[in-house]
Amino acid sequence: MNLRNKYDIPHNTVITIAGTVGVGKSTMTNALANALNFRTSLEKVDANPYLDKFYDDFERWSFHLQIYFLAERFKEQKRIFEYGGGFIQDRSIYEDTGIFAKMHYEKGTMNKVDYETYTSLFEAMVMTPYFPHPDLLIYLEGSLEDILRRIKERGRPMEQQTPVGYWKEMHQRYEDWINHFNACPVLRLNINDYDLVQSHGSAEPVVERIASFMEQTKRLRKI
Repeated sequence: MNLRNKYDIPHNTVITIAGTVGVGKSTMTNALANALNFRTSLEKVDANPYLDKFYDDFERWSFHLQIYFLAERFKEQKRIFEYGGGFIQDRSIYEDTGIFAKMHYEKGTMNKVDYETYTSLFEAMVMTPYFPHPDLLIYLEGSLEDILRRIKERGRPMEQQTPVGYWKEMHQRYEDWINHFNACPVLRLNINDYDLVQSHGSAEPVVERIASFMEQTKRLRKI
């Protein structure tokens, strides 16, 4: 059954999935796309020419990595809306500036000139009336312990070599970021409230929550 029709979710809806490493963004993206008969926009980690270099030397490669992400996500966002919507997107463009670039600047792994160049470019490209924002951002949240367990289970070498302190820092920064995020409506989902891997039917309760939240948001906008 196409759950999009059952729960009356518009065919041109664009939903972005956000959350720190290990929360299951790609799994959620694919599950919702299948349930709603939407297309997916997945983060292309393996094609990123800077990622391995970045994990080896944060200070040298942080600016290059952020510029690469900004360009790729901007092009992808433009493509999604030119197509007419109907997409589930893995990771938002907003996290790049609100979390990653800011973290590297504050920790000294991105210098002031690079940080100001990056944020200026981000605001000129994204924070304008012409940039199409998603209809909904789903924020996947969980405890640091749960997230560290998931990172260990999926076993990506570059993540295994990264100090636990980095993931702790990321977890806190994500929480701080989402508490102040207002570019589009946000639905929070705790990763312990569903199991998309073991239970194939568990996507429907998530879709039901999305539909209810979107309807509530629509009513509030009319007030």
